Amino acid sequence: MPLLRSFAAQLADDPKVNLWRLILSDLKAPIERDPAAHGYLDVILSYPGFHAITAHRFIHLLYGTGMPLLPRFLSHIVRFLTGIEIHPGAQIGSGFFIDHGMGVLIGETSEIGNNVTLYKNVTLGGTSLGGGKRHPTLGDDVVVGTNASILGAIVVGNGARVGAGSVVVRDVPPNATVVGIPGRVVLQDGRPVASSQSRVDMPDPQATLIARLAEKVAALEVALAALTDSDAVASAARISIYDDVSPSI
Repeated sequence: MPLLRSFAAQLADDPKVNLWRLILSDLKAPIERDPAAHGYLDVILSYPGFHAITAHRFIHLLYGTGMPLLPRFLSHIVRFLTGIEIHPGAQIGSGFFIDHGMGVLIGETSEIGNNVTLYKNVTLGGTSLGGGKRHPTLGDDVVVGTNASILGAIVVGNGARVGAGSVVVRDVPPNATVVGIPGRVVLQDGRPVASSQSRVDMPDPQATLIARLAEKVAALEVALAALTDSDAVASAARISIYDDVSPSI
């Protein structure tokens, strides 16, 4: 039973794994970061994010032994039960917290640091059909907002914040705040970043489209005003002609 011996060795001997300490740190994370958490028993019984990451800790160990099919099948069951999909190959640090959790997707080659928080519908996805590293790397203390997507083999630096609904496709520096589609840095180390600079670095097609629509609406308003004026002139001319030909009483 070499696979079982390998799994037991990872549980007992590998200081990098230290499974029970990881699970304890994951249990503490909601208590520290979610005011709605009312104690450890509440987290254990009713937090799908905790259920998903706890299951992943064991499944990831099985995946590391090279066991075929079973880790992927187990992760599929966890997805069905929690609404959270974490590929068995994803590497996740301590103190990991998924708040609410439904719709979260973490790809195979994702790497996540310590004390990271994800909200619901977050995607850590890939953009390449080839093998190798194709999913994001998140540093320590990163927070990713609801419905945000981080795509490709990019790096999100320590302490970064990704705003809700953002789509991040380029590296994010440490302690930066990123918003928009595509994501652009708006704060760096707590100081605002000039919007013109960020748009040069990360163009925003939605802003361009809105500006063009505004120009089009303005042109249509001018044309409508001109048309209205011409109709008024024509109407006045018709009235004048009628007055000229009407018999005097």
